[in-house]
Amino acid sequence: MSGWIGIYRAQFKTSFAQQLQYRVSLVLWLLGLVLEPTVVLVVWTTVARSHGGAVGGYDAAGFAAYFIIQMVVNHITFNWVAWDFQERIRLGNFSPLLLRPIHPIHIDIADNITYKILTSVVMFPATIGLIIAFQPAMHPPLWAILAFGPALLIAWALRFACEWALAMVAFWTTQVAAINNLYYLVMLFMSGTVVPLSLLPFPVQVVAGILPFRWMMAFPIELLLGRLSVTDALLSFGVQLLWLGLSLGILAVTWRIGIKRYSAVGA
Repeated sequence: MSGWIGIYRAQFKTSFAQQLQYRVSLVLWLLGLVLEPTVVLVVWTTVARSHGGAVGGYDAAGFAAYFIIQMVVNHITFNWVAWDFQERIRLGNFSPLLLRPIHPIHIDIADNITYKILTSVVMFPATIGLIIAFQPAMHPPLWAILAFGPALLIAWALRFACEWALAMVAFWTTQVAAINNLYYLVMLFMSGTVVPLSLLPFPVQVVAGILPFRWMMAFPIELLLGRLSVTDALLSFGVQLLWLGLSLGILAVTWRIGIKRYSAVGA
């Protein structure tokens, strides 16, 4: 355990130094994370007011709560590995990572956590500003507040594992932008990112409950909004953990198969 702590401590220092060199990129990423849910929030609060004050059980304050929480959950869970992976292979930057004594996924985990820590300095006041501006309404029970942390942690691990497994498609084809775009398009709607899942047609809700995306995003949001019963929350945790185990299994198998056929393309 002390060895792993030392490895991560060293990688955190490296990631921190690297990311500080790209401060403009950090700011642009952060602006996107804040602006996207803010725009969607404005749209849905406007729709609610134009339909007598509420749509599908959400009034303006309910939509404000939903999308402010969505912004925080997305900030914690998102990663960029599916986009970076193909560049590593195409430019030959993946080979040096294989010479290290640890799996490359640990480098990405450290980079991801470092980014979240750095950007939280701005994300926190941005969240407070949106709360003051839109006056969200949410009244979760104490158990839901306590359960939100574990749900968010599992959601992060699930999304990271899924998208790392997706990234390894680059072992078979060095151009994966179309695959990534399709993945994120499906995720936008099936995760509750642009619209609460309860507002979608029932057949779509059923599909969303089967796919992993809901458990990466909508479940923690609904939990903190107080929209789930204890039974629903326990069942949701079970599905979350089931998808996490399946994703880790797919990741491990894909890694073993893909690394055998890996060859650096070079610039």
